[in-house]
Amino acid sequence: MVLSSSVIRTRLENGTLGIEPFAEESLQPSSYDLRSAEDIIIKKGELTLVPTMEFVSLPDDLCATLWGRSSFGRKGVTLGAGYIDPGFRGNLTLCMVNNGPEDIEVTKGMRVVQMLIHSVEGKVESAYNGQYQDSHGVVESKL
Repeated sequence: MVLSSSVIRTRLENGTLGIEPFAEESLQPSSYDLRSAEDIIIKKGELTLVPTMEFVSLPDDLCATLWGRSSFGRKGVTLGAGYIDPGFRGNLTLCMVNNGPEDIEVTKGMRVVQMLIHSVEGKVESAYNGQYQDSHGVVESKL
């Protein structure tokens, strides 16, 4: 089940979900728009790693999916790698590919992707504690 804005707000207020810094204008009816942490140009034909401003902390009973905002999709920008495990903490590194005809300017604080937060049914056996835990800024692939 996807969390509504009222449930997201309640969980932020009672500390069972973390999004820092929180921006009221980023809270949508059933999602939260994550913002770019810096000014970046997404060059046509290239993959660009974009760090989020927000440090996200998901408890064991929540996971999240990331979706490209339609304004970027209309310009040809797609998003790769869009799942956040229960227990994850950190800034997110967004993998954005510009398939459009022109470079796209992203400014610091611009809303770039939607984060849908989902409840997880049952108890997870092991929450995320991988190599991207507690990440800050852009984190390159660790493959």
